[in-house]
Amino acid sequence: MTDDIWQRDEIESPCVKICVVHPEARLCTGCLRSIDEITQWSRMSREDRRAVIAELPARAGKLTKRRGGRAARLAR
Repeated sequence: MTDDIWQRDEIESPCVKICVVHPEARLCTGCLRSIDEITQWSRMSREDRRAVIAELPARAGKLTKRRGGRAARLAR
């Protein structure tokens, strides 16, 4: 017996379970989606999800590493 729920015809989520929103870019540092894209994902059409997934590699350059933390801020 198979479970029909696991045979849905959908694009998998790009979520990698590293759910941290970059404070400046406003993108998840794990999957590179915006908060709006994450919240709307299950309601998006297949074509819309594919379009978002196609854009994700280009978004990686928008994330800059934060350096120094509290010590760097205090040194300024």
